Amino acid sequence: MEIFDRMQDLRYGALHLHTDEATGLRAVVAVHNTRLGPGIGGCRCIPYATSDAAITDAMRLARGMSYKAAISGLPHGGAKAVIMLDADREYDRTALFEAYGRFVDQIGGAYITCEDSGTSTSDMDIVATQTRHVLGTSAGSGDPSPYTALGVRRGIEAAVKFQLGRDDLDGLHVAVQGVGHVGYYLVKELHALGARITVADINADNVQRCIDDFGVNAVPTSGILSLECDVLAPCALGAVFDDDSIPALNTKIIAGAANNVLAEDRHGVELFKRGILYAPDYAINAGGLINVAIEYSPDGYDAGRATEQVTGLYDAMWGIFERAKAEDTPTHIIADRIVEERIFG
Repeated sequence: MEIFDRMQDLRYGALHLHTDEATGLRAVVAVHNTRLGPGIGGCRCIPYATSDAAITDAMRLARGMSYKAAISGLPHGGAKAVIMLDADREYDRTALFEAYGRFVDQIGGAYITCEDSGTSTSDMDIVATQTRHVLGTSAGSGDPSPYTALGVRRGIEAAVKFQLGRDDLDGLHVAVQGVGHVGYYLVKELHALGARITVADINADNVQRCIDDFGVNAVPTSGILSLECDVLAPCALGAVFDDDSIPALNTKIIAGAANNVLAEDRHGVELFKRGILYAPDYAINAGGLINVAIEYSPDGYDAGRATEQVTGLYDAMWGIFERAKAEDTPTHIIADRIVEERIFG
């Protein structure tokens, strides 16, 4: 019964589990809410220590997608998939994603899949051979990472203006934790605007790529969260701000692409008490979702329209910051209120 308690706590819709012996597929699809429309969310394909960890990840991420869609004004709900990989097993990736595509198709359109950590446009192309409920294929909007990064950059600009009173990023120190797909494009955006950038990543090749392409500085992953900087941009996995990391923070703004960066909601309150402006993750990182949602629209995908809508995230973030200040309330609570007003009335 614990799983039902967890679903009720998160105001859930449905949870789907699927296995396929032939391909080794073990997949979870969490559909959080479809009141505003079918749920869109990526498919994460990584190893998990336990099935409970995979289900928990899917459920938290799906709720974040509901909130992300609602705060962005999209006619969609939120959902998420995870594929549990066995680190010791060799997979036929084509067969694996064909099986996953069939699983998505069985859900009947309540869930529309796209790429996420551990998946790519080419994987979505395979899924598209089995279901029409897929976005982010090479024939559609492609890789959403540049749009996510654009939205995060615009959110950082809004935060810098609100917190520091500056209209530009020239010379500001931004520390980026995680420079994979989205993090790399964010560094590219920030570099073009003259920011001073320090990066960290568990993958040395990702770090070296940023050094070679943009001349950034690098620190070990253990030091990035405590680095003195103007903006800290978490772009790796979630739950990085907790009882251990928050006391060591040396930044004025937290604004990045990672999902669920607060280990618990109370950690957002701790940031507020310390005077650190936190850009709620599901609001600032909505650019990729906005991009693929346009692909699903009746008029079809238009890159110019996607860029225009993602650029508008500056205004969405500014609205959250202003309301938080007016109500003397942490930004993550304000963002949740806005979403719940839209979804639940």
